[in-house]
Amino acid sequence: MSMMKEFKEFAMRGNVIDLAVGVIIGGAFGKIVDSLVKDIVMPVVGRIVGGVDFRQLYINLGSDVFETLEAAEKAGAPLIKYGNFINTAIDFLIIAFAIFMAIKAINKLKRAEPPAPPAEPAPEPEDIKLLREIRDSLKQRS
Repeated sequence: MSMMKEFKEFAMRGNVIDLAVGVIIGGAFGKIVDSLVKDIVMPVVGRIVGGVDFRQLYINLGSDVFETLEAAEKAGAPLIKYGNFINTAIDFLIIAFAIFMAIKAINKLKRAEPPAPPAEPAPEPEDIKLLREIRDSLKQRS
């Protein structure tokens, strides 16, 4: 089988196409959630905790003092940017919750499949049938 033919069979499988569509939609969904977190959620959270901009929170591991995160980054100072971590963690929680809600809604929209009819018992093998007849016959003699 030629390499192109094998590749075509692989690429045209339903799962590969579904995965590609999922990745593309996931990327777009990620941008929407990222904007939701940066532009809507984090300003509200920052306001609630006293006007803190989480993106500006960092620990300087160097000996120099800097006014802003940008100045420290420009100077190449070693930094722990825990504010970015907080943003990323909140981003993850919102994405996970949004996916949970989407899956829940999709499951509600699915039609409930009717339960499968109960399977009929398999016919009894002939030897078992004969053994039962012998047993019943012996019981009647006693």
